[in-house]
Amino acid sequence: MTAERLTADVVVVGAGPVGLMLAGELARDVNVVLVEKRRAPDTTSRASTLHARTMEILESRGLIPDLGEPPNEVRGHFGGIPLDLTLPSTHPGQWKVQQTKTEAVLEEWALAAGAEMKCKHELVAVGEVGDWVELEALGDQGVLRMRCRYLVACDGEDSTVRRLIGADFPGEDARRELIRADIAGIDIPNRRFERREHGLAIAARRPDGVTRVMVHEFGSSAGQRPGDAEFEEIITVWKRVTGEDISGGTPLWVNAFGDASRQLTHYRHGRILFAGDAAHQKMPIGGQALNLGLQDAFNLGWKLALHLRGKIGDDLLDTYHTERHAVGRRVLANIRAQAQLLLGGPEVEPLRTLLAELIGQEDVRTHLAGMISGLDVRYDLDGDPHPLLGARMPHTALHIANRRVHPARLLRTGGGVLVDLRARAATEPPAGWADRVSAVPVRAEDDSLLHGADRLLLRPDGHIVWVGQGGTGAGLEEALTRWFGPPKPVPRLEY
Repeated sequence: MTAERLTADVVVVGAGPVGLMLAGELARDVNVVLVEKRRAPDTTSRASTLHARTMEILESRGLIPDLGEPPNEVRGHFGGIPLDLTLPSTHPGQWKVQQTKTEAVLEEWALAAGAEMKCKHELVAVGEVGDWVELEALGDQGVLRMRCRYLVACDGEDSTVRRLIGADFPGEDARRELIRADIAGIDIPNRRFERREHGLAIAARRPDGVTRVMVHEFGSSAGQRPGDAEFEEIITVWKRVTGEDISGGTPLWVNAFGDASRQLTHYRHGRILFAGDAAHQKMPIGGQALNLGLQDAFNLGWKLALHLRGKIGDDLLDTYHTERHAVGRRVLANIRAQAQLLLGGPEVEPLRTLLAELIGQEDVRTHLAGMISGLDVRYDLDGDPHPLLGARMPHTALHIANRRVHPARLLRTGGGVLVDLRARAATEPPAGWADRVSAVPVRAEDDSLLHGADRLLLRPDGHIVWVGQGGTGAGLEEALTRWFGPPKPVPRLEY
């Protein structure tokens, strides 16, 4: 058996959407290798929803056109109760993109940026050795031995990396489950969270004629499965819940997913970090699981690249855990509540009725829509309590010279941005940080959203880390140093 040896700045384990997103973010600045055990791209499309914040992220990287023209739905749900997700954004609502398409777009982007992919390699050993992470993976052609400065596990809820290093993953096992299948050749009514006497039924026919069905029988419990669910099982349960016979269809994919809820105690273990389902396991209700993972990657990528480029110390990586663990904890809590509303029997009907009434209140609708879409994420930066600090830049049209753009386009460079809302004719990059932060003079169409700010410092992920008011630069240098490292020394002139 042959042995191959490689060295990289970063190894990303898992080439699903989260791993590919992270690799694309990193590959512009550092050497990154993806290690994937699959032999070919997955043809099953487990997730099919991209929320507004994720679409903004993809817009900031110029990837939206590659998705084609996905259907847009403003109506989402909370626990199966209809919820209008419309909020100010370039892409309000939810966008129906099959996971296979999302992966294809992200893979092409990551590889074009310079990422390398090693498929058909299964990780069998990993550990820190001094200033390196060393790993070993088995493939058809032999053993792959690698060392890297950092390893990021994006290898799903059954993460091999998590198991190999013994990372603490507390939480609750699944108690209930939904069985789902993509079936060709059946003709049944579309159903949107239809609660019947004996269970919950969902059916949605795609443009290609394939119908995705999901079903839960009230009172049933999730058991230990040696593999995926069988088609015969979903035929039986569907018949008991709806009275319909779907046995004449052709199953393209069948599986079951439960309401397990777990979260890593720490997203960072020295030089090993976790993102996506490897860091948090939850029921994939309303597409939040995929979107949460993609947003993990977007938070981590620029931080890891900036550190590896030697611009800032590794304490910046600790903010990845601090920020994303809190967001993940909140998402897991809302998914547990939704699972109870969805899969509970008649005993939850009074609660569902009350919540449906509350959603009719605009403040409640806005709160829930912001939570599900990811648009309301605001990181606690322990600084000035200005309402913009820690949030993404508000959605408002901006004018740069004669062009009209939205905030996401300011982030195309992948670096930080000092937004000068005074729209001066010329704005200089911050002295000493010009290699990491650009400066853009703009005029906002709606100043009311900016709460009196005249300048804003945006991180590469679009979150605001400094707010200038009254024309002063108080605190700017401190914010630049905290998030982008110390200023570049000015060369001494020799005479």
